[in-house]
Amino acid sequence: MRKIVVGVMGPGEGATATDRKRAYQLGQHIARQGWVLLTGGRNAGVMDAANQGAKAAGGLTLGILPSSNTSNLSDAVDIAIITGMGSGRNTINVLSSDVVIACGMGMGTASEVALALKNGKRVVLLTDHQESQPFFGSLSQDSIFWASSPDEAIAFVKDALQI
Repeated sequence: MRKIVVGVMGPGEGATATDRKRAYQLGQHIARQGWVLLTGGRNAGVMDAANQGAKAAGGLTLGILPSSNTSNLSDAVDIAIITGMGSGRNTINVLSSDVVIACGMGMGTASEVALALKNGKRVVLLTDHQESQPFFGSLSQDSIFWASSPDEAIAFVKDALQI
């Protein structure tokens, strides 16, 4: 039976302390559900925090790296996919995820949310970035959800997956 893959996307160096805290909690929740965590794999911001949270809870982590080596790999990634694709790897991130959670917001995260919506993926926005909610909501009202906490984000994931 194929495992459920939940992508957690968010800023690297631009992540806020709140983004990192929420990402860590998301990683823990995803691991406790027995799902696989997919991130951008780097040792920065939301990516690293989500991986660290999942590993702390005994989860399996998958990192899709933009570079052609593992020099910036989070030490909490179990399986590293080396792409050498830069931001082009964002397509792999969203297409390989059953559901995408955007934790925080930045340019890379915005591109991942847009790609996910364009490809019919369900997306949960867990961000204090107020402008992103009406913008992405105007693009796809049926596939986007807003959460105010990691617990609420996981509840939306369960609903989206009909669990």
